[in-house]
Amino acid sequence: MEVPWLLVAHGSVTALVVVSFLCGQWPIFEGTFIQSINHFLTFGAYHYLLRFVQAVCGTGARDLVLGVEQYCCDRPNPILQVFYVAIIGVTYFIIVQTSFEYIPGYYVSGWHRYFSIVAVAVGAILFVLTSFSDPGTVTAENVSQYVSAYPYDNIIFVEKECSTCKITRPARAKHCRICDKCVARFDHHCGWMNNCIGEKNTRYFVAFLVWHFLICVYGAVILGFILAGELKERKVIYILTAYYGIDNSFLGLFPHVAQWLLAVHNTQILLSVFLAILALLLGGFCAYHTHLCLTNTTTNESFKWQDYMMWMKKENEAKANAAALKASMDSSNSEAHKAPPSKWKAFFVRSRRPSVEPVVKNNIYDRGMIRNMCEVIVPLSERKSFSCRKSD
Repeated sequence: MEVPWLLVAHGSVTALVVVSFLCGQWPIFEGTFIQSINHFLTFGAYHYLLRFVQAVCGTGARDLVLGVEQYCCDRPNPILQVFYVAIIGVTYFIIVQTSFEYIPGYYVSGWHRYFSIVAVAVGAILFVLTSFSDPGTVTAENVSQYVSAYPYDNIIFVEKECSTCKITRPARAKHCRICDKCVARFDHHCGWMNNCIGEKNTRYFVAFLVWHFLICVYGAVILGFILAGELKERKVIYILTAYYGIDNSFLGLFPHVAQWLLAVHNTQILLSVFLAILALLLGGFCAYHTHLCLTNTTTNESFKWQDYMMWMKKENEAKANAAALKASMDSSNSEAHKAPPSKWKAFFVRSRRPSVEPVVKNNIYDRGMIRNMCEVIVPLSERKSFSCRKSD
């Protein structure tokens, strides 16, 4: 009876850490312990680590840690690429060694042995395409075409020169400080790919996310069917109810079935939970980037729009407050000779909030879902019309 509760506690702590790390900065969690956990995981833990290293080993060791941080975070390196290959390789190896003996099974046919190889191979191909393809580097030779292809909206993108490349920076482009190059339709720099995600490889990146989400769901479901088949073939439910007198209900059977599965098939359970957690994480990323593709927006642009909307909202509130104050002063001057209003009437008049002009997001690059997806699948720089474009 203690083992299922231990599993529940482990899953709850894991879910709390994952949610805090990924969502702790959301406004809904402001001032809560989830935000505190997020701050500790993202900033506090590393700060305390540096202080501990300096106190124990001296300033030289602290500088060494900072140098490792600079290598890992501020310059191209294959660390996360190797880590990804290790995760995929080790996980698939464990599945082959521990679970292929149950395929074919009661609910699982034998062709899943070969389909799993194809699924992992396709994921590896998408990983290679995303990691080693050109994200859309802006150079002196193609900058005029990119400037013509992506017009400036004069809101979040204005014409200016890249201080590093010394060329005109096209709209939607950004200079990546890690890769040290300007990337067209810059989305973000992905450490897992050791590459920028830009105009030319966004399609591979989104396909990578979707495919790995499907792989994780597929693996978790197949492992679940393997466990269900083992319960069926070994007649565990029948034995528990007929020979041990366990009540034939979910609440009565669950603790005993869970204990038997953890004792006999603990590896399959751990693998299925691991794949399910990965599927949840990848599902969120898939939904987010699919939304970006359908609205023809990048991660970089979403942050720019967020900053712009907040700034415009504050500007409109300030203008509305100034206009309300001016109107109130004019009204007071014109009605000075009249009898003073009642206290209740004055209270309600002063409590009125000035009307604030709503802020509208005008994304000129959003041309409809179909055309937006076509732009991701077939980038503008790979179309015949791109080579004919010239900047005005």
